Amino acid sequence: MKQKKKVQEVEPLRPVDKYFAELDANFQDPTNRLIQAIFLPLLFFGIMGCIWMIPFPQFEFLVKLNWHTFLNWGSFFIAIVIYYYLKLSATLSYAILFSIGGMSFFIVQLEYTQKNGGPAVIWVCLGIALLAIAALFIGKGKEKKKITGQQFLQFLLVGPIWLWHFVFKKLNLRY
Repeated sequence: MKQKKKVQEVEPLRPVDKYFAELDANFQDPTNRLIQAIFLPLLFFGIMGCIWMIPFPQFEFLVKLNWHTFLNWGSFFIAIVIYYYLKLSATLSYAILFSIGGMSFFIVQLEYTQKNGGPAVIWVCLGIALLAIAALFIGKGKEKKKITGQQFLQFLLVGPIWLWHFVFKKLNLRY
């Protein structure tokens, strides 16, 4: 009687897993990983805040419905980002949506501070974004394996869900 060999089925890698594998291979230095974990969300916050502050047309129907304060260019940015992440991983896109909700809260708080005589939101967010991009470039320099500019831009785009995937792995959650 012949024994059947157990064939282990291997799931094909999803695009998100390919991105994560590439990011894991390119970002090995522990100090750089810490820099990424701190400054990548700050960069995302800074960019979102800058886009949020671009003047948006005040449509009469939005004013009548009292929705004119809720719709801005940041709303479109959020929708596009969430759609992109949803295509990569639905579960991780929900985590990012949760993060974006928190960031939106802080941007609105910065708007209140500006109205009360504080610094302009655009300058605060621009400063945060520039500080974060400088830190990310410093971290990139710590890596033994140098990456191209295109790979770095890809990292900036996929990086936020890459960070969340570590949380999901730690909690043994499927993403």
